[in-house]
Amino acid sequence: MTVLHLRAAGASLVLDARGAAVPAILHWGADLGDVPLDALADALVPAVPPSSIDVPLRLSLLPSLFEGWTGRPALQAEFRLVSAHADGNTAVVRCASPDSTLEVRTELELSPEGVLRIRHRLTNRGPAPVGVPGLDVVLPLAAEASELLDFTGLWSHERQPQRGPLRHGVWSRESRHGRPGHDDAFLLMAGEPGFDFRRGRVWAIHLAWSGDKRIWAERSALGHSVLGAGELLAPDEIRLAPGSSYETPWLVAVFSETGVDGLSDRLHPWIRARSPLRLPRPVVLNTWEAVYFDQDLSVLSDLADAAAAVGVERFVLDDGWFTGRRDDKRALGDWHVDPAVWPDGLHPLISRVRRNGMDFGLWVEPEMISPDSRLAAAHPDWILDHGPTWRWQRVLDLSVPEAYDYLLTRISALLTEYPIAFLKWDHNRDLLVPGVAHRQTTALYRLLAALRARFPHVEIESCASGGARIDLGILDLVDRFWTSDTNDPLDRQRIQRWTSVLIPPEYLGGHLGAGTAHVTGRTSDLGFRLATALFGSAGIEWNLTAATPAERARIAAWVAEHKRLRPLLHSGRVVRAGDHLHGVVAQDRTQAVFALVTVGSPTVALPPPVRFPGLDPDRLYTVRPIGTPPRVVQDAPPAWLAAGSVTLPGRVLAEVGLPVPLLAPEQALLLSVDG
Repeated sequence: MTVLHLRAAGASLVLDARGAAVPAILHWGADLGDVPLDALADALVPAVPPSSIDVPLRLSLLPSLFEGWTGRPALQAEFRLVSAHADGNTAVVRCASPDSTLEVRTELELSPEGVLRIRHRLTNRGPAPVGVPGLDVVLPLAAEASELLDFTGLWSHERQPQRGPLRHGVWSRESRHGRPGHDDAFLLMAGEPGFDFRRGRVWAIHLAWSGDKRIWAERSALGHSVLGAGELLAPDEIRLAPGSSYETPWLVAVFSETGVDGLSDRLHPWIRARSPLRLPRPVVLNTWEAVYFDQDLSVLSDLADAAAAVGVERFVLDDGWFTGRRDDKRALGDWHVDPAVWPDGLHPLISRVRRNGMDFGLWVEPEMISPDSRLAAAHPDWILDHGPTWRWQRVLDLSVPEAYDYLLTRISALLTEYPIAFLKWDHNRDLLVPGVAHRQTTALYRLLAALRARFPHVEIESCASGGARIDLGILDLVDRFWTSDTNDPLDRQRIQRWTSVLIPPEYLGGHLGAGTAHVTGRTSDLGFRLATALFGSAGIEWNLTAATPAERARIAAWVAEHKRLRPLLHSGRVVRAGDHLHGVVAQDRTQAVFALVTVGSPTVALPPPVRFPGLDPDRLYTVRPIGTPPRVVQDAPPAWLAAGSVTLPGRVLAEVGLPVPLLAPEQALLLSVDG
């Protein structure tokens, strides 16, 4: 055996696979260069402290009590190394129990962008069934990574950051929703104290899985600090028959020397390379907040005309189109177009949409079933849960072959009969049934994959009561995420800022809503709403027929501006500075667009100059305002803004910055930076 070294883009992973023990992880972090590996491995053997095991304790790929590790184990079982080899930046390690009845195969991949992926596969080689209580991936942390950042949230308020020190013990976040949930930890970061968007060394992990999971950090009194994650399994949820295997979800791990933005610098290019989208991303109008369940051909035809007039490219008919669906209390599962509402089917509306130059999308919620539905009456045995309803609905058991086939057949029939380009795939409740999340999630993945194979032209959006299922497990099977059910720009600023640390902005749906947000009741200026919805996969969720001519003209100008900018927005490098500035810089650094945002009242009379990260220090850039001018509270603007623009080197813009206008609360100034 040997010492394995995976290196890419300034990151390294070193495994000591010498001897018979499970390989030890010697290093995960900054690139170590062309180091002599045997000498490194020998040099990193630690001391043996008093009152401890009598051999040096090193963190292995499968830490457990059998190695002297008293922290949270990867799997509480004893293993020996069978084989280890690397091919470029991919390594495979095989370990087996002393009696050879259990085998673990570990795959490690370090991408060209420096993104590390690891997963285990446990195989039962014995004569009797074996239960799997859990199998986690565990990675070491450097000692200086003593501050944690992860997320919590609730419906319409996802991705709320929370920070704290990594003390002795375990910080563990467990999800039992049957989906990641609105309170999903999402991305667990550990970094140097005080790390922020632009500075500090940061180590981060994400579990690419759409079901129950746990993600955790631990600082042991033994001296080690670790990050770990795995699927959260109920007792006996996974039992392996002889010869069968369980494969963990991929753990995605990223190291950055330049703060949180450095994580995005690795993750976004990696995601774009492995799961490319069809570009440009179309501007969407979704009908939900425009009409809710009150669907009518005449009303929706007028809305389609208004959408086309402002430049919309995709018209999505939301909930309410199928048999008996007049409110949210009935009919889920009856996936037939309602003849009472649509006597000629959806053909007249789709024809109107397509004549206007737009494609057509449709809302579905296939994983759910209403107790008051024809499907529930015919197949009560397909219902997964019998506890309290949630939004008046229950869960359809996708592991029942007949239920799975019914969904595949009905959705295929809709996609065959109608020229549908897009499905908004919703999921509006937790499962609330122990021991079923694994089979439900894997069945969902199979269903999505089967539909994509049959209808490769159809794009799918993952919506789960808003942003309750945004993860890298489902990302390979969808083309868009609905980031949150709120269109309130004040909430959206924070939600989008943090969600985009992991997910590139072109995947993240952000819609222009009505002046008074339907979820919060808060009223916002049109300019603030437009600026907030500009940066991602842009859309509208507003009854445009009720908008004034002046509002429609401003919306049309915004759509045109988004179309002009989206080649940059959907391919560039996302940068952030504090709570008030975010932007996208072209990969060649020839142009950028930034948003200066105020979310509350000022704390000083003159804010500090705004500095623009990510620019070429030796290039001259012209900075000018674009979009709707924000409201300000000032007697005179900064001189450069009064002049209309300023041209300065990138080094000056990054190090000194520019004086800012005194924006009123809940305003945004858009700035174009062209070199």
